[in-house]
Amino acid sequence: MAAALRLGVLDQSPIKSGGTAAEALQETEQLARLADRLGFDRYWVAEHHSSKSFAGCSPEILITRLAGVTSRIRVGSGGVMLPHYSPFKVAENFSLLETMYPGRIDLGIGRAPGSDMVTAQALAYGSPIGIDYFPNKVIDLQAFLAGEPAHTKGLESVTATPRVETIPELWLLGSSEQSAIYAAHFGLPYSFAHFIAPDQSERCVATYLEHYKPSARFPEPRVNLGVFVIATETEERAADLALCRDLWRLRFEKGDPGPCPSIEEARAHVYTAEEQERLQSRRRHLIAGTSDIVSEQLRDLANRHHTEELMVITICHDWTDRSNSYRILADAFELNGGPSC
Repeated sequence: MAAALRLGVLDQSPIKSGGTAAEALQETEQLARLADRLGFDRYWVAEHHSSKSFAGCSPEILITRLAGVTSRIRVGSGGVMLPHYSPFKVAENFSLLETMYPGRIDLGIGRAPGSDMVTAQALAYGSPIGIDYFPNKVIDLQAFLAGEPAHTKGLESVTATPRVETIPELWLLGSSEQSAIYAAHFGLPYSFAHFIAPDQSERCVATYLEHYKPSARFPEPRVNLGVFVIATETEERAADLALCRDLWRLRFEKGDPGPCPSIEEARAHVYTAEEQERLQSRRRHLIAGTSDIVSEQLRDLANRHHTEELMVITICHDWTDRSNSYRILADAFELNGGPSC
């Protein structure tokens, strides 16, 4: 019998049209509580900077809050953009979180800037250490987390504190073949952002599985997919909510997506022939519809990627639509909870 598909939540703390960042963060807390009750396995929060679309710029702070208001679910970063930061400081932040919430903390790390290049420069604030140092940072981060000597010369005597009996679960996030190669080389679990690069997902996961080098903590490869999903009670509602995603994507491609649009905004937009063509190409990968349709598509996606775990991202203008989507998924996959929670 095939293993049951496990579901987690990837939350970018979306700001909706007419709403505020404070409201987006309140919704993140509500959703974390709901996911905990419904039986989702993980809850990851993202890192974006200088964004009009997303309120989550500091995963560490959000994780502290969300782990404190939940009781069972693993909470983590999806992810910390490691090129911006000192691996030592990241290790101490997450060691502290693991001390506060033992056995419940995930540390997802990524290579992307999570911002435009000017904002990335502001984060670096003059540091010459760029993305080309990413492999070194991954090696040192693992050492600091495990209480082992750092790889970088001169830092061998440095110890990240507090020391903990358990170590946060480390994942490498990505949406390219290079990230798959890094995850395989370092023997780390790999989370692929299908919602960003759906056309490359199967090839990248295959590359990871083919080249995986077993590590002490992870003797076997582990994969999950970040997937955009809209689960609804009717096909008509799914079509309306998909329009909102379409309009946001078009704005994103033009460089300024802004807040999540409402259904009324999406319906009022006049799409050019070129925009319609681009949307059709993205719609091939859209997972939206009623429980039966969505669950079948997700199981097929998981089978094609040789994974038993999906991280679901659902963005809707209305909280009722968003929370209902997760309730429907919990019911469809018979999670430990269900829509009655």
